[in-house]
Amino acid sequence: MNPTTTSLDTLFQSYKLGGLTLPNKLVMASLTRIRCDPKTGIPTDLLAEYYSQRASAGLILTECSPVAHNGNSLLGAAAIYTQEQVEGWKKVTDAVHKKGGRIYLQIWHAGRAADPKFVGEETLSSSAIAIRSLRKNMPYAQPKEMTKEDIEKVLEQFKQGALNAKAAGFDGIEAHGANGYLIDQFLKDGVNHRTDEYGGSVENRCRFPLQVMDILIEVFGAKRVGIKLSPVGRFQDMYDSDPVPLYTYFLQELDKRGVSYVQLMEPNEGYAGELFYDKGDKQIAEVCKTFRPHFKGTIIINNNLTPETAAKAINEGYADLASFGKYFISNPDFVERIKNNWPFNEWDYTTFSSGGEKGYTDYPFYKAD
Repeated sequence: MNPTTTSLDTLFQSYKLGGLTLPNKLVMASLTRIRCDPKTGIPTDLLAEYYSQRASAGLILTECSPVAHNGNSLLGAAAIYTQEQVEGWKKVTDAVHKKGGRIYLQIWHAGRAADPKFVGEETLSSSAIAIRSLRKNMPYAQPKEMTKEDIEKVLEQFKQGALNAKAAGFDGIEAHGANGYLIDQFLKDGVNHRTDEYGGSVENRCRFPLQVMDILIEVFGAKRVGIKLSPVGRFQDMYDSDPVPLYTYFLQELDKRGVSYVQLMEPNEGYAGELFYDKGDKQIAEVCKTFRPHFKGTIIINNNLTPETAAKAINEGYADLASFGKYFISNPDFVERIKNNWPFNEWDYTTFSSGGEKGYTDYPFYKAD
């Protein structure tokens, strides 16, 4: 994997985002690498080293950080609901800031994607509908349909998580509203079958997600708040029958609130075992292009990008920043490698979600011969 000689100058221009000046337009996407103790979710010195190695990114987005134990489907992710976790995150933000970087916490609740066998508690969703899978040896538990009291409790958990993130020194916060997690479970009608004010119409299905966003805005201010969305994402049995009006309304409401950015996932590859084994591109072929007219703030394009396709999206005006995952995993100096036309390290899929230092902090920085 080597960068081409195509002009990529736009990627290295500075960019104003929510009171921050980003030195470039390359964002490190959220990458949940499962390197914490699954019982405590406390960030360690290893995480501080990992994130600070990548401080040259215009912006770092952390792994998804759960606001509650029963909202965690990725045990080993760094969490944000205890004081011990806050202290661990302080090490991370301090290390990144010392290197001159900028870092947002991605705040998260997994909803029905969490497994009650592992978390030891019942799991929650917009409706009592389990994730369906073609893998018969991997049945998912049926979640509890959230009551009004459950909704209020989870909103309080998001608020405390945001307060904890602020105390931990994060520059801002991103809600995880993609990939089949709780916010996504309220948005999409393939899961949300409610008949109260949280279900049915587009406006009702957006109610809980907007309440979460209002809480994050209350804590951080709109200019330090973003959200990640996957309008045609299929992961974890997700589907909406008509995503264009749904996300048009949602983005217009976010625009009214003045949130800093929306990170939009382009159609994804299919996943083995998923019922909806397609990319979603038959519904929306180009997500950022489709929704650009409905959101005046910053749009971050995400999913299966190369430096060249990212630069093209930005130059054509349907995105302002671009987020990368695998390239940042395997290249702590990804920004410098693009800028200098240096070759990229190959990534190792087998260490994406396990391995301690291996495949985490041991990828080499480029050294000239």
